[in-house]
Amino acid sequence: MLNKYPMWKYVLLGFIVLISLLYAAPNLYGEDPAIQVSATRGAKVELATLDKVQSILQQAGISPKSAALEDGQILVRLKSSEDQLVARENISSTLGDGFVTALNLAPSTPAWLEAIGGGPLKLGLDLRGGVHFLMEVDMDEAVVKAQEQMVQDLRSDLREEKIRFRGIRKDSGTTGVLLRFTDQNTLDKAVDFLKPRNAGFEFTDKVENDEYVLSIAMTELKLKAIKEDALQQNLSILRNRVNELGVAEPLVQRQGIDRIVVELPGIQDTARAKEILGATATLEFHPVDSVTDVNDALAGRLPSSSVIYKERNGRPVVVKKKIILTGNHIVDAQSSADEYGRPQVNISLDSKGGSKMSRFTKSNIGKPMATLFIEYLPTGKKKANGKLEIKKREEIANVATIQAQLGRSFRITGLDNAAEAHNLALLLRAGALIAPIQIVEERTIGPSLGEQNIDNGIKAMTYGMLAVILFMFVYYRKFGVVANTALLFNIVMIIGVMSMVPGATLTLPGIAGIVLTVGMAVDANVLIFERIREELRAGRSVQKAIHEGYANAFSTIADANITTLITAIILFAVGTGPIKGFAVTLAIGIATSMLTSIFGTRAIVNAVWGGRNNIKKLSI
Repeated sequence: MLNKYPMWKYVLLGFIVLISLLYAAPNLYGEDPAIQVSATRGAKVELATLDKVQSILQQAGISPKSAALEDGQILVRLKSSEDQLVARENISSTLGDGFVTALNLAPSTPAWLEAIGGGPLKLGLDLRGGVHFLMEVDMDEAVVKAQEQMVQDLRSDLREEKIRFRGIRKDSGTTGVLLRFTDQNTLDKAVDFLKPRNAGFEFTDKVENDEYVLSIAMTELKLKAIKEDALQQNLSILRNRVNELGVAEPLVQRQGIDRIVVELPGIQDTARAKEILGATATLEFHPVDSVTDVNDALAGRLPSSSVIYKERNGRPVVVKKKIILTGNHIVDAQSSADEYGRPQVNISLDSKGGSKMSRFTKSNIGKPMATLFIEYLPTGKKKANGKLEIKKREEIANVATIQAQLGRSFRITGLDNAAEAHNLALLLRAGALIAPIQIVEERTIGPSLGEQNIDNGIKAMTYGMLAVILFMFVYYRKFGVVANTALLFNIVMIIGVMSMVPGATLTLPGIAGIVLTVGMAVDANVLIFERIREELRAGRSVQKAIHEGYANAFSTIADANITTLITAIILFAVGTGPIKGFAVTLAIGIATSMLTSIFGTRAIVNAVWGGRNNIKKLSI
């Protein structure tokens, strides 16, 4: 029989609509201004920390909606943005450096919806719901690190060439290195060897206290290149870290000569984002100085080739200045547990790093090796030039005896907990920042501009829908009501699908995509309804006209939507940021409009008019 759907098709369409309504429902609930507290390396968030946070809020006269400890973090929901800012200031200043206190927006989705994976639509930074970080790169430290690398490289090059020198050190107050020789001939030999291999450096020599001194200093062009490289490499590494966080449509771009802007739309774990993005951590592997007595070293009798560091428990360890390996050679790092359930990080090196580690451990079996953890932390103070001051913290993560020759894979232990191992692995995997970096400005986007954009976008969509609904009702009468019903379900389905799809973010251009989809959905119904009218004018029966209208219009609608879908795919492939947001919304809208405009309206028409041969006239 014409125009009759089997029951399973109605059940399937009803199920799709129900699921769409269910996953679109979380958007009816708002978001609470929130504070998120997590621990940094060496600290731990416990119930005692939660009690302390609640006490701080009580002293500040702030009554939170709730405060809970979940997954090693404290989430405090507040009643207003004003309370949020005051609470962040008080909690941050009281808890100190051991904790990260970050602003957040926590969804108010009911627990039963969260249990089935429901959540609100993720909004871009132009629509409320993201975090903006302005980060500053410490260029002075980048130059210091380049100096230290120069010392290492020059020492290795001269030793390989068997050119004897009395000493090598950084030239304090400058960007150069000083080499001391016993005679002029050796100095000249060193210059002839080093100068062709070190472009961008100035070589000058002098006699000082019966020693022949060679000064190798960086030129202005070299300094500029070092700073530019530091900024570009930090940009690349920050992008890797953002990718590790799984943020949709992030923005990471430079601002000026030493600053980077990071915008994270729709992020829910801003505390972890702040900790991971702002951390400057890496590892160095050093041989332990087993000859020098620790007490002698503490008393000041320390060889020039050694240095003293402390473990986290305060125990001093004397290690050689020689660096076996740096974190730059690490290509992968994964956290796990050892055979006793203790946290560890499994490290994989590149081929060059693997060769270095293999050569050293082969000739040092039975000797201890230290893993040095280096971290840069903000002090809150400013230097004389107005730049923010950063404190360098170095501690021995572990000391292990080399049991066998190591290759490209090995592990480090001595970590406090699994969360610390996970964060360290993420930092090493994403790359060690070339120069220290810290957050100089943090703010959430949305209370003013974001809400205005949302309001304007919703108004545009509402006015457009009302105009379309009115036109369809007046021009196509009862069939217009069918089209309008399908149109409303189409909007619900777009919101439901975007809420379900991981990484889908609604931006202001995305709202434009929804508005465009509204017009396209109605366009399909116009083609179908006009075809039904033509069939009726040609003398076809009502049932035949309905059947032919849907059957013959399908190919035209499909062609139009497929070409638009191809355009959306191209926009997504080559576009960035807002362009991708528009493309995703448009692609989802095309799929849902095809479903509602063709199959949805057909189901309603079949249910109301289908199979009734006594109908002589249609309200179309």
